[in-house]
Amino acid sequence: MSGVIVGFGVIASIVAVGYILGRLDVLGDNGREVLSRLSFYVATPALLFDILSTADLSVLVSAPLLVSAISMLVVAALFIAAGLLRRWGVARTTMGALCASYVNAGNLGIPISAYVLGDASLVAPILLFQLLVLGPIGLTVLDVNRGGPGGRTGPLRILTTPLRNPVVIGCLAGVAVAATGWSPPAPFMEPFQLVGSISVPAVLLAFGISLHGSPLPFRGPEKAAVGLAVLLKCLVQPAAAWAVGVFAFGLSGADLFAVVVLAALPTAQNMYTYSLRYGAAETMTREIVLLSTLLTLPVLVAIAFLLG
Repeated sequence: MSGVIVGFGVIASIVAVGYILGRLDVLGDNGREVLSRLSFYVATPALLFDILSTADLSVLVSAPLLVSAISMLVVAALFIAAGLLRRWGVARTTMGALCASYVNAGNLGIPISAYVLGDASLVAPILLFQLLVLGPIGLTVLDVNRGGPGGRTGPLRILTTPLRNPVVIGCLAGVAVAATGWSPPAPFMEPFQLVGSISVPAVLLAFGISLHGSPLPFRGPEKAAVGLAVLLKCLVQPAAAWAVGVFAFGLSGADLFAVVVLAALPTAQNMYTYSLRYGAAETMTREIVLLSTLLTLPVLVAIAFLLG
């Protein structure tokens, strides 16, 4: 338990520094964007390549990944059922289902895996599943419903979008190296290790900056959908991961703790980017991302207390 609290303390302190940077406007108007782009396009792919190049590839087809995938699909299905009953429409229902199930495996998953679970590679299979399976399915639905942004983007382009994603490229390159059994020499890996070490502090600082000036959520007409998605994301998904892990796969100890912690991660911030691109429930998505992020720490502390 003490190790978990220390891990959260490390994360919270860096986020707090980011908030101060945002409040004082030290990095200017584009500070958050620059940090996010640096992490997304350079540091995180380097980090994941470094991690996965020496990883045990059995984790990609392991029981923990199946538990995580099932828990994601369960909460997505629950939101879709509610959307059909309440007639929220295809766009809002799809975005809500994505927000309820798509965890922030990149920005927060990596530091939490590293500092709380002690192994950053634990989040890599979830990241791949989301980028290669869950995300493309949701985006294809949005694309077909709208006819593509500007009427030009078709399902094939949406389905191949992950293959142009630098994070996915870093993951796949690492998996390819691990699959060959090749051990890259230390001088070859040192640049990846050095650049990859920027990833965690950069995303945490950017997240802290984003907290400054954020509007108060849960006041608009979409509060029912927001409340349901946040409930599913923060409570139902980790509970589903625990139930599936225990009763369907017999997980216990560190493995069970890891899948529940990762299931409790907040909604990924790139969901808001998707909502803007498709003009789909922008306010709802922004509020879900913010509320689920704010609730992450108390939820994870409770999980650590119960299972840690």
